[in-house]
Amino acid sequence: MNAISEVVIGELSWDPIRIGHGRPLAWITGPCVIESQRTMAMTAERLKKLSEKLQIPLVFKSSYEKDNRSSETHYSGPGLDEGLELLAWIKKEFELPVLSDVHRPEDVAAAREVLDVIQVPAFLCQQTSLLLAVGQAGKVVNVKKGQFMGPECMSSPIQKLESTGNRRILLTERGTSFGYNQLIADMTSIPIMQRLGYPVVFDAGHTVRRYGIPSADPQGGTPEFIPALIRAGIAAGANAVFLETHPNPREALCDAASQFPLDNMEDLLAESRDLAELVRAQGHA
Repeated sequence: MNAISEVVIGELSWDPIRIGHGRPLAWITGPCVIESQRTMAMTAERLKKLSEKLQIPLVFKSSYEKDNRSSETHYSGPGLDEGLELLAWIKKEFELPVLSDVHRPEDVAAAREVLDVIQVPAFLCQQTSLLLAVGQAGKVVNVKKGQFMGPECMSSPIQKLESTGNRRILLTERGTSFGYNQLIADMTSIPIMQRLGYPVVFDAGHTVRRYGIPSADPQGGTPEFIPALIRAGIAAGANAVFLETHPNPREALCDAASQFPLDNMEDLLAESRDLAELVRAQGHA
């Protein structure tokens, strides 16, 4: 097994987040897509306080654009300029590193000026032009494994990123296609991807989405299974957890059926921290 490289996030005044073998379990969390400033501020403030109270390293996540919506009429975010402006404000106001998806090579130059982590969406994880542009930006890159790929196939996007000289890479397991419109989380993908030499993030929220059903439909997800999946991912050795959260998921403008309630995050964070400490004490993560 290759040694897992350590990825360091955060280059400003606060303590950087270190993700890798033996490091505390980190979290990437926030609303699916950028909504009102009030919603963003409420979520960021709560997450910052929980991060400090529980001593959990945390990256704030929210997308300025969600390009993979089931209808062109569905809300897809405020767009690049307005979205990055709000993320820059959150980063400064709450001293949290920030992450967003980037869908196009032409967005990378602006995104790198604000984002601490640039995320490559699962459906674009093989998009060579995007991976090269993101790699050349020199920021931490989180690549989500495509639902259509085996974990060992993530060596391909890694090679493309490494060709730019960028080795600040995170890999995210977010479920694999299991027939039509359903995903399943294969926990063996966590150690398999770690063998590629990089830390692995586990995303439970997108695994419970029921594709083909609108995300606002209560049948579009089974968020009640998120805690169990996260426990399994931590036990399998995940270096970090990715989870979208919202003050009122039913009113969320994207992924309403699969976001985790912000009011329930403290218990989930505390339980996950304790389990991760046990797993790390045994040398398994």
